Amino acid sequence: MNARSLCEGRVVIVTGAGRGLGRAHALAYAAEGARLVVNDLGVGLDGAPAADSPVRQVVEEIRAAGGEAVAHTGDIATTEGAASVVRTALDTYGRLDTLVNNAGFLRDRMLVNLDEDDWDAVLRVHLKGHFLPLRHAAAHWRSEARAGRVPDARVVNTSSGAGLLGSVGQGNYSAAKAGVLGLTLVASAELGRYGVQVNAIAPAARTRMTERTFADTMTAPGSGFDAMAPGNVSPLVVWLGSAASAGVTGRVFETEGGRITVMEGWRPGPSADKGARWSPTEAGETVRKLLTEAEPPGAVYGAR
Repeated sequence: MNARSLCEGRVVIVTGAGRGLGRAHALAYAAEGARLVVNDLGVGLDGAPAADSPVRQVVEEIRAAGGEAVAHTGDIATTEGAASVVRTALDTYGRLDTLVNNAGFLRDRMLVNLDEDDWDAVLRVHLKGHFLPLRHAAAHWRSEARAGRVPDARVVNTSSGAGLLGSVGQGNYSAAKAGVLGLTLVASAELGRYGVQVNAIAPAARTRMTERTFADTMTAPGSGFDAMAPGNVSPLVVWLGSAASAGVTGRVFETEGGRITVMEGWRPGPSADKGARWSPTEAGETVRKLLTEAEPPGAVYGAR
């Protein structure tokens, strides 16, 4: 490894790293000198148990290239699994510097057909699967800071255009990914005092979750730049997880192909203040007027 690599000596956890974006992130971190804990439960697209787990293949690929990596196959959406993945980093390497929350799956349904189990399962993996590893990593970093060893720690969360704009047929997924954005903002505000920066990405890339839903736009070209290749997203994730990103926290970045966009979130638009209570009719008339001055709402994800 090059001694001047961006993440030389850093210890990085990547969840959902058996395939797609997570695999690309793990390989990119290893190429920049990081030591990896590669987590993946090895389930199918719908979250059901699969016949094989690819996580060990990713570990072997990193080791074959001269890097350091260990596999973790626990369920990070459980307290024990999340605690275990952090413990694996500490027991194996003696430290933890970066957490990349990436695990997820889909159970797409229109709202009228979306049952409670599919809602709960997707919220559990995407949102709880972000919260629990973050909570256990943050507890470790807080202990370090209180002991006088303030870390230079990073968290990179994974949201989606569906979380920013909504996506037809993905009410559970969109709600979970919007929740990730709120969690990112709160974590950034709470953990900065302990030397932790927290950011989120909203990537567009070809993965098991997108190549079916958006088949027309996700197909690899026969030649030239493959804009939807998962590896296009990883350089930003690596930089955000490195010490070089000092001072960048509480941000959301949309990234696709060769494009990086800073997303600016909800901001106040046109406003009116009567100084007293509106009547329903007055409120409606005022809203109509304000809407003529407002920007139109964002397009639904996938229909842009």
